[in-house]
Amino acid sequence: MRRLRRSVHLVLFCPLSKGLQSRLPGIKVKYLFLVWLGIFVGSWVVYMHYSSYSELCRGHVCQMFICDQYKKGIISGSACKDLCEDRALLFQQCLSSSPTHQVYSGVWRDRDVIIKCGREETLKIENNPDSVPRRELVLFDKPARGTSMDEFKEMLLSFLKSTLGDQTSLAGLVSRIINMADVNKDGKVSLAEAKSIWALLQLNEFLLILSLHEKEHTSKLLGHCGDLYVTEKITHNSLYGTEVPRFLQPVLPSPVHRLIHQWFAPAWPRRAKIAIGLLEFVEEIFHGTYGSFFICETSFENIGYNEKYDFKIVDLRNVATDMTIKAFLKGRHCEQNIDCTYAKDCTATCDKLLKQCKADMIQPNLAKVCGLLQDYLLYGTPSDLKQELQKQLRTCMTLSGLASQMEVHHSLVLNNLKTLLWKKISNTKYS
Repeated sequence: MRRLRRSVHLVLFCPLSKGLQSRLPGIKVKYLFLVWLGIFVGSWVVYMHYSSYSELCRGHVCQMFICDQYKKGIISGSACKDLCEDRALLFQQCLSSSPTHQVYSGVWRDRDVIIKCGREETLKIENNPDSVPRRELVLFDKPARGTSMDEFKEMLLSFLKSTLGDQTSLAGLVSRIINMADVNKDGKVSLAEAKSIWALLQLNEFLLILSLHEKEHTSKLLGHCGDLYVTEKITHNSLYGTEVPRFLQPVLPSPVHRLIHQWFAPAWPRRAKIAIGLLEFVEEIFHGTYGSFFICETSFENIGYNEKYDFKIVDLRNVATDMTIKAFLKGRHCEQNIDCTYAKDCTATCDKLLKQCKADMIQPNLAKVCGLLQDYLLYGTPSDLKQELQKQLRTCMTLSGLASQMEVHHSLVLNNLKTLLWKKISNTKYS
């Protein structure tokens, strides 16, 4: 045992020592150095991954807070009893990519679900991470006691107009929200029910799930409790079916990422079917029931598919309403286009004479999506389709967000691309 410990010590800490070379004469110094370097880098990656875990994954704190507020009668929701009393809604694997947005896989009465805990950025956990934070004064402050049902409906309508625009369809959305808030189905909305649904509406993703609930490409909302909400679980949360673990992404070069994607990607006809669904989603949000929406970060990690290879949007936090972006751009000073960027890549044009941002997007949703689909579809494309598909994707990627192009040209390019893909897979097992 003493010899073994000494050998391990020499490999880890003294890879260049003469003692080790005399014991292992057949191993060259450079190989020992590479082994030592590999162990060092691997240890650093593992350390960085797990040191950030406690910051990223605080589901127990979220659950403690939610159940504390529920037991006090401050909040309500269709999932509260199962989460806090019957323990039928359980947190499982942590999927959070940011400490400000807690995401977990879970089980709710034997069904696989995704649990999302709302506005974590208001949590202040400095000295005792296991304590129940007091944020009810910030989060569950509206509506105030004494608010009538008519006043609450007016509150909802005014809020929706400011975020979605003055749409004629908003009255129907208000009714849907009221029905969702009425957990016990007594025809009334209690103060706790109203506070919960109001807090949820402040979350961009929840608002968009409600706005796009009629669309087949968004996750179904299953329940809520306070500002925690539960959605269906999407089988594959990446277009390629798998993703390189986050803690390895900075270490591996992009060619390795591409190779891993290609290995695990679905067969080309199935990728074509998923791509058609993504194009349909772009079409749905272009002029939706509740206005237009913009995809402000196109990434393989935000979009996936189910077991039938139907496209599903996994994360709606990076989708913004037209009104939100216009409010951001209004009167904004700029020197160049990059100064007019909302979120990651919703960039508008800059009027360099007036030095103010304009409302025209440089790239519409369709151009961004086609850029994403280029590598996804061209790998393994049938030879008789490749040239035409390349041509159409190039045309699509050159679209601009100018009003003169957005209507006819946008629809024509989208329909041509959908038709090309559908012709290839229709009347096969993949359709």
